[in-house]
Amino acid sequence: MDISIIIPAKDEEESIPELCTWITRVMASHGFSYEVIFIDDGSSDGTWAEIKKVNQANPSFKGFQFNRNFGKSAALHTGFKAAEGEVVITMDADLQDSPDEIPELYKLIKDQKFQLVSGWKKKRHDPISKTLPSKFFNYVTRKISGIYLHDFNCGLKAYHHSVIKNITVYGEMHRYIPVLAKWAGFTKITEKVVEHRERKYGVSKFGWERFVRGFLDLLTITFVGRFAQRPMHFFGAWGIVSFLIGFGFTLKIFWDKLDSLFISKIPLKREVVEQPIFYLALVALVIGVQLFLTGFIAELLARQSVSKKNYLVIEKVGLD
Repeated sequence: MDISIIIPAKDEEESIPELCTWITRVMASHGFSYEVIFIDDGSSDGTWAEIKKVNQANPSFKGFQFNRNFGKSAALHTGFKAAEGEVVITMDADLQDSPDEIPELYKLIKDQKFQLVSGWKKKRHDPISKTLPSKFFNYVTRKISGIYLHDFNCGLKAYHHSVIKNITVYGEMHRYIPVLAKWAGFTKITEKVVEHRERKYGVSKFGWERFVRGFLDLLTITFVGRFAQRPMHFFGAWGIVSFLIGFGFTLKIFWDKLDSLFISKIPLKREVVEQPIFYLALVALVIGVQLFLTGFIAELLARQSVSKKNYLVIEKVGLD
């Protein structure tokens, strides 16, 4: 099969028939073998009924129905597991992504051998309350990940099938699929300017809380990607820093005490345990030891997971 198209949908009953007609026309005009997988993410309208109608008319259109709203990442993860196409396309169900972009995305994967192509909505039809935060998070993600894409969160993307079969998308991680792909070793990533259309039906599902969750997920994916296999490099380094600070404070306390007893013989204004530096030293030493032990335990757990891990092999020769 040439192409699998994965489309998360929530309360998009009005868009489904028009979108399916459009996709069918594009696929037929280019002679692609294809499947379209809808994921009804807990819709409260007739979205699922429309998906079933489309399936009856054309079995290439398939679908999953969630019993409640689990989010876009869960929908994509479900679609990725079911996809059978050599090239996998993801897009939104609201008609703001154009199916006419699919043939060029397919060529970038199939002919130019890119592993992931991210759409870039260079001209957007969204309110400023959505575009400005999006630009900020795209900038931060570029700096942290080292992947220079303009629009990480564009729903219109293309993947080689080996990418989607070897990454796990959860939480709000759909925003950072290029980052997940890079950490998994898929570095042939590019972007393509795509058409962004005005919403024709329904209302946007956008909410400010998504940016908070998205930013926290960015921190998570950055930490896990860099330190999952070597947690001691993070916890141990900061543990040593904290311990050395505490040790320095401790030496200062001892020196002041010795000075008051044997050198200057000037009594201390306050006893050692009454000085703020004593508590700073104590806290820094304890935190340093805890961080170091945390890194040590995490290192043991990481080594156990590595011993059980099947490393990603995307091609074989002479082996079953």
